[in-house]
Amino acid sequence: MNTSVSIAVNGTPHDSRIEPRLLLVHYLRDVLGLTGTHVGCETSLCGSCTVLLDGRAVKACTVLAAQADGAEVTTIEGLADGDELHPLQEAFWEEHGLQCGFCTPGMIMAAHQLLEDHPDPSEAEIRHGLEGNLCRCTGYQNIVRAVRRAADAMGAASS
Repeated sequence: MNTSVSIAVNGTPHDSRIEPRLLLVHYLRDVLGLTGTHVGCETSLCGSCTVLLDGRAVKACTVLAAQADGAEVTTIEGLADGDELHPLQEAFWEEHGLQCGFCTPGMIMAAHQLLEDHPDPSEAEIRHGLEGNLCRCTGYQNIVRAVRRAADAMGAASS
């Protein structure tokens, strides 16, 4: 038996009939075609599926789409303002905070949450804030530098 959900994704409302057991990550990818949110481990260990649910970072493989009914979801596609990248996206590009790019969307979304909670984080706070997101390609140095650069850019923009 299918259920109806109404979920705003990246500011656009979507009304869908879905199976009650459908995970949010699969709803985003398979129903809405937003493939920036990646499916990694499906056990909440890697963080590649991290999105914002009502402004808070969650791993979309741990949330049923039905649980997001009435919520606002922001994916990596929703961070940019048209053709203008979000400061985090720009910083990851400038600081080479990615290699294969698989973890990057989840890493950026987790970093977004970190910077919302701690606008001027120390290196230790950045590393702690990203602990739930795994990268198999980098040594995290460039990722940490990218988050620091984004924090500086976002702080300067709000001044």
